Amino acid sequence: MIRLLRIFLPFLASLSALAAAPVAHAERIKDLGTFQGVRPNQLTGYGIVVGLAGTGDDSIEYATQGMKGVVSRFGLTLPQGVNPALKNAAAVLVTADLPAFAKPGQRLDVTVSALGKAKSLRGGTLIMTPLRGADNEIYAMAQGNLAVGGLGVSGADGSQVSVNIPSAGRIPEGGTVERAVATGFDTAPTLTFNLSEADLTTALRVADGINKTFGDRRARATDAVSVAIDATPGAEDRILMMGMIENIEITPADAPARVIVNARTGTVVINGAVKIHPAAVAHGKLTVSVNESPRVVQPAPFSQGQTATEQSSSISIDEQKKPMVNFKGGASLADIVKAVNAIGATPADMVAILEALKQAGAMKAELVVL
Repeated sequence: MIRLLRIFLPFLASLSALAAAPVAHAERIKDLGTFQGVRPNQLTGYGIVVGLAGTGDDSIEYATQGMKGVVSRFGLTLPQGVNPALKNAAAVLVTADLPAFAKPGQRLDVTVSALGKAKSLRGGTLIMTPLRGADNEIYAMAQGNLAVGGLGVSGADGSQVSVNIPSAGRIPEGGTVERAVATGFDTAPTLTFNLSEADLTTALRVADGINKTFGDRRARATDAVSVAIDATPGAEDRILMMGMIENIEITPADAPARVIVNARTGTVVINGAVKIHPAAVAHGKLTVSVNESPRVVQPAPFSQGQTATEQSSSISIDEQKKPMVNFKGGASLADIVKAVNAIGATPADMVAILEALKQAGAMKAELVVL
């Protein structure tokens, strides 16, 4: 029995040590960034929405020009100088995101937004509109009935009621891809993985994780964002390797100590890496109140005096006495929050305290003011 205890007790001690150790959270590489060139592309187009119930642009010149362009496709030419009242049509901008590796024939969701004074796009239909990329080439075509979540109602006296935004809507799968975008990932000398947030330690860990998985030295961190990966040419081999790399789990580096302050809303966010060096903080509030209570003084009967106003002032001073808080070295986020709450500091007061701690050199953290 004693021998079994001698064997079992060290085992229990090791389990206790593992339970007490901090748990490192591993993340997949695909959640930390993207491969260079494998990204969506923004598309934009100018079009006309028709079929509105009198809520269109009316006679705005650019809406009229757009409508003339639409009818000219069908061989119809409007007479010179004729500008029709387009109350049932509206000029719109159409936007969409073209995913990486999108192929001709695939469908896209498009967003349609009024460009002029159209009050509502509810019930409208987008006429066939080309969507262009940054190079001014056409990559998709859009057309379809709009789904508008907003509602706008106006009365004869000028009163209006709006629910959400009736001048914008979406067409689910309203776009069709006409041209694929070349990513160049299969012909580039190397594959490049870019982190979403620059961090030297995380970049080194990504390269090390890739090298351990493949058993060679094909990956190397070139800077705080990019990891270059040697790969054989050919789309099939590279897609296979990219899929394996995306599912490798690594432990990212801890975020740098940072305090975020939103000066407009008074919101203060402190991450867990912030530590405080030994410091003492006193926070108080002095309020001085002056009250004026003038009173009318009447003269005695049958005297030569006159009615006068006598000033009466009272001054009061209210000083909130709050204890000085002593921050011990290495104070954590929980200690900071507990101490600041103990002295009754508001978010605005907390900003002043954190700024003073940084100026005093007691807080080694980046202070970001939004």
